[in-house]
Amino acid sequence: MSPRASAEAVVRDYYDALRDGDPLTPYFSDADSTVKFGISESLFGGDAVAAALEKQTETTEAWVVESRGLTVTDRDGFATVADEVTMAWTATATGDRHRFDSRWSGTLVERDESDDPAASAWQFVTLHVSAPHEL
Repeated sequence: MSPRASAEAVVRDYYDALRDGDPLTPYFSDADSTVKFGISESLFGGDAVAAALEKQTETTEAWVVESRGLTVTDRDGFATVADEVTMAWTATATGDRHRFDSRWSGTLVERDESDDPAASAWQFVTLHVSAPHEL
């Protein structure tokens, strides 16, 4: 990924990183204001997000991430993202397979040039992943 990749390219790279079991922390800001809501978690602050993502990568495998409508709009250093994603993974400790049809929304910021070549050009500052249920 080029250091000045588009926000959409970074989101697609994030999906690839999930599938490939690659580190996910470079896709998130380390700021205290970073927030990630997952299907079963609420994470506040870059340190909490990073710790949870590292644990997720260590304890899951065989990810499927199928985007069904990625929409990304970027304006002056900020980008919004929305998508419907089928995702599935296997828990390494139990072998249990999990699958969800999910909705994703988030905000990315374009980072300033830095000395960290592993960080992506755009980073999530918020990400909300939910799994809808019929009422």
